[in-house]
Amino acid sequence: MTLRRLGLYSASLVISAWVTLPLLLITVAAFTPRDLLYRWPRPLWPERFTLETLRFFLRSTGVWPSTLNSVLVAGLTIVLAFVIAAPAGYAISRFRFRGRETLQLAILATKMFPATVLSIPLAVAFIRWRLYDTLLGVAIVHTALALPFVIVIVTSVFLGISYELEEAAQTLGGSRLQAFLQVTLPMALPGLAAAGIFTFVLSWNEVFAATILTLNHRTLPALIVDSVIGAGAPLHFRFAGGFFMIIPALIIIFLIRRYLLTLWGVTVR
Repeated sequence: MTLRRLGLYSASLVISAWVTLPLLLITVAAFTPRDLLYRWPRPLWPERFTLETLRFFLRSTGVWPSTLNSVLVAGLTIVLAFVIAAPAGYAISRFRFRGRETLQLAILATKMFPATVLSIPLAVAFIRWRLYDTLLGVAIVHTALALPFVIVIVTSVFLGISYELEEAAQTLGGSRLQAFLQVTLPMALPGLAAAGIFTFVLSWNEVFAATILTLNHRTLPALIVDSVIGAGAPLHFRFAGGFFMIIPALIIIFLIRRYLLTLWGVTVR
């Protein structure tokens, strides 16, 4: 084994442990009985497991309405993001125009801007526009946060599909729109679906905008943060909430793992 390969394996092991260890600890704590959870020294692996902690979280005030709010906001975010990102990504991938590379760089550069700086102006603007404490307002901010990623992903998906196929369809009598709908779009659907689910995960986990822009219509991450910081929620509530938050993301990533490569324009066979 070469030194380079050993270093690669070591780095992969460290990154894997860095990602999975917190998830494993949160999962174990979420199913640990309360008396064992508060015992000191706390056992790393509990003697028994229970659903009591998770049931306590699910029966807490506001959990189910906030979960529904998170799902609705994520759905709106997907729709708004694709309405903007799909034409933009297609144009960047298919047309050559002056400043195309600069535009792509500018789209990515927007992610470098610290969103926290906009917290107060954003809240004031949304109050004036009557979007404060509404799901639409949160979805608009989530769309703005997800848009750079979605445009880059959609661009990569369309770049992975040969334009010659569209041209061949047009030479056979089809219009440009027909060539796109009947040739390009079916081939791009797996990648676009994966991009949509990726957007769902981004919106599902987002907490900053939902916290500063809502009071009575909290999403689930905002409710958990408010319960922990504002109300001092107990330890078992925090672990159960963390487990409940990560489960949808893990399930979705598992289901779309085959299509993750298509996010960057690699065709799945």
